[in-house]
Amino acid sequence: GLRVLAVAGGRFDGEDWPAIEHDFDFEFIGLLGLADPLRAGIPQAVTEAHNAGIRVVMITGDYPATALAIAAQAGLQPGPHGLLTGDELTHLSDTELQQRMGSVQICARIAPTQKLRIVQALKAAGGVVAMTGDGVNDAPALKAAHVGVAMGGRGTDVAREAASIVLLDDNFASIVGAVRLGRRIFDNLRKSMSYILAVHVPIAGMALLPVLLGWPTVLFPLHIAFLELVIDPACSMVFENEPAESDVMQRPPRDVTQPLFGGMALGLALLQGLGALAVVMLATAWGAGQLTEGGMRALAFAVLVFTNLALIFSNRSRAGSLWASLWVPNRTLWMVVTAALGLLGLVLYVPWLASLFLFDALPVSWLAGAAGLGLASVLWFELLKIIKCKMVP
Repeated sequence: GLRVLAVAGGRFDGEDWPAIEHDFDFEFIGLLGLADPLRAGIPQAVTEAHNAGIRVVMITGDYPATALAIAAQAGLQPGPHGLLTGDELTHLSDTELQQRMGSVQICARIAPTQKLRIVQALKAAGGVVAMTGDGVNDAPALKAAHVGVAMGGRGTDVAREAASIVLLDDNFASIVGAVRLGRRIFDNLRKSMSYILAVHVPIAGMALLPVLLGWPTVLFPLHIAFLELVIDPACSMVFENEPAESDVMQRPPRDVTQPLFGGMALGLALLQGLGALAVVMLATAWGAGQLTEGGMRALAFAVLVFTNLALIFSNRSRAGSLWASLWVPNRTLWMVVTAALGLLGLVLYVPWLASLFLFDALPVSWLAGAAGLGLASVLWFELLKIIKCKMVP
């Protein structure tokens, strides 16, 4: 896998120098091997990419022996049909190249102009292709790929202009790190959207249903403004700061034709919201028979706040339990939860604030019951996650 140079030396003692260097009487000294070693994190990055369902293909202009040696260090295997050379590629039709690229992992002695054909063959097979390059001749392939990745350190201006992404450190491991970050961002967006939809179902329901059923009004604009003071930071800060889940790089790539939020995710979010609405309605009916109108309103509001917090915790993980999510670090989450509970205590038990919210003092035992009902509103969803984890190997 080394680039090898032969080294020789010679002396000349005459007056007339030879016309060319080969006329000197050289003496062989030895061989000089030049190594271009892989960066330390490349084998691990390749393994992580494979675990994430990302296929890595090495394309190089080096000789096959050098390419195989470097590929072995990186953890790449030639594939069942061996490596593909530029000479072989020249004699393949587009269809034949597409079939060959289905199993080839290493391409050697590839001319820059042939990289474009490789990218087009991979795209024709239905793959989402990211292509790296640094030279002027790489620009067509970088432009043709779904994601062109240029080298920011040694790359040419033409390559950087043609690419979608520029690597500042020229390190393949940074691409894998970007995939991990992208999956985390995508996960957190879906979690946030699920929470937004779920939490607004009980709020909308409690604003409309009591009026339709002839009950006293439960939610006034001030109550909804209070709830939004919890919802907005949860969406914009809590879920944004959620760390990546442990299996984020063990999942296959998602179908790019699927929407960001829809299908089962949309249905589960609606079910979460309806479950929370049912619990709040039951609490309201329960409190109406045993408390004053202000006490019933305070109970319903407290259940709504606790349900809101339970939905935040429940949506933190797509597979992990609510209990497990308590131990996942997120300082912003605990700031929001502490602020929400502190403000809830103030509006319930500070007389002049309670009068603004049209609350009567809520006994502590009823407040504890409200906390339990808020937790109960998401238990069915937690049970569903456990069943799903057991079904998936």
